[in-house]
Amino acid sequence: MIRYANENDFTKLKEYDRHISEAELRRSITSNRVLVMYQKDILVGWLRFNLFWDNTPFMNMLYFLEEYRGKGYGRQLTVFWEEEMRNNGFKMVLTSTLSNEQAQFFYRKIGYTDCGSLLLPKKPLEIIMRKYLT
Repeated sequence: MIRYANENDFTKLKEYDRHISEAELRRSITSNRVLVMYQKDILVGWLRFNLFWDNTPFMNMLYFLEEYRGKGYGRQLTVFWEEEMRNNGFKMVLTSTLSNEQAQFFYRKIGYTDCGSLLLPKKPLEIIMRKYLT
């Protein structure tokens, strides 16, 4: 089951998502910017997004607990999110991944293309990727 996160998901998300402050996580949940995926009442993963330039959906986080990786859930959740964004009138979505992470291959496989990069001191190259929603 995929749905938008609600306050009942906060404690579990806070436990696993250490890339965001508690206050910002609450704001993201309240703003319907977090999707959760459950299998048999167990949280298996989530997708968190925001709006880049205040007008383009940008996937900040796609994460699955270790035992649920490689089972097609990432594709399912991403496709669900893309459809939600399309239904809300968006024509394109963005995401990024570090050049030393395997996620870049997943995103390319499901139709994302490289469109830029960001290089911060002493960090691997961040690859910016886009997908047009047709």
